[in-house]
Amino acid sequence: MLDKTRGIYLRIANFLFKWRSFSCFRLIQYVFMFSSVPMLAYGIKTYDLQILTTILFTILALFSGFFATLLWNDITDVDIDVIAHPDRPLPARRIGVKKMFAIALVFSATTFLFSLLVSVWCLFLAGMAALFVTFHNKYLKKFIKFPAYSEIFTPIQWVVVPIFGYLAIWTTFPSTGAFMATLPLLGYISFDYSGFLNMIILVLFTYFADNAHDLPEGIHDVEGDLKLGVSTYATSFGEKNAARISFIMFFVSGILGIILYLRTVLTPVFLVPFLILWLYALYHSYNLLKADEKEMRDLSKMVGQKTFRYFWLSYDLIFLDVLIQVLIYNI
Repeated sequence: MLDKTRGIYLRIANFLFKWRSFSCFRLIQYVFMFSSVPMLAYGIKTYDLQILTTILFTILALFSGFFATLLWNDITDVDIDVIAHPDRPLPARRIGVKKMFAIALVFSATTFLFSLLVSVWCLFLAGMAALFVTFHNKYLKKFIKFPAYSEIFTPIQWVVVPIFGYLAIWTTFPSTGAFMATLPLLGYISFDYSGFLNMIILVLFTYFADNAHDLPEGIHDVEGDLKLGVSTYATSFGEKNAARISFIMFFVSGILGIILYLRTVLTPVFLVPFLILWLYALYHSYNLLKADEKEMRDLSKMVGQKTFRYFWLSYDLIFLDVLIQVLIYNI
């Protein structure tokens, strides 16, 4: 039985590496990203088994949710991918829908399990996020004709990361925060105004940084989205305006990152490389903005991929900064 279970997980792991060409380096960076928020919310204190366990289950829950979201997205967007991403497993017929559906169910189940091991509040958040992703990908983004609907709401999937990380701390560690409550079914939660505002700033940073990188990829996929009636910034307002909006979003995200540094325990260990990454994203976004229509179509996918690094490396810098401070504190 154990060998059979191990074989199933090995096959799933083998599929994941072939599915999106994930490198070990990228996967490790996601570990840093998912652990950064509970570490930032917890602060510079002594780390015991309880906080380490909370961080571990947070990483496992968010990792499972990350894979589950991508899998469900591939299943629901197969008609779009036939045009925009024909090399992906489903349109390329390297895997059947039933098998991918089964793998998506496995990751959805582990997401809920690890979320529950953190707290019922985190399970509730994971459930609400799963419902939103399901209806957004399957129905809403294809049928709601509100301008740019798809790209306005797509970053909500990443916004779960900062909310989950803060909830993990607020619902696990008793505090004397300004707000304390024990709700039926959900249980205990406690936080103060300053911590809540910090979470909001990180949520807004996540939204703008992720959306800013999504818009260039929407420019690249504009033909497929137009044929299938998907409302993005590019299909609703034109590719040039989508590039302009992306540049503005990158600019706003950088300001939010600086505010986060000013309000939290973060030090120049975070700020200096963050500013370099921000300028890197703005540079590529500006190049896309100045390109003509033909160059924009060719350049947009590369810009989207490059600027995504700014998004997840910013979280990695939060992790590195807090880790260094915690190690120094505990010496």
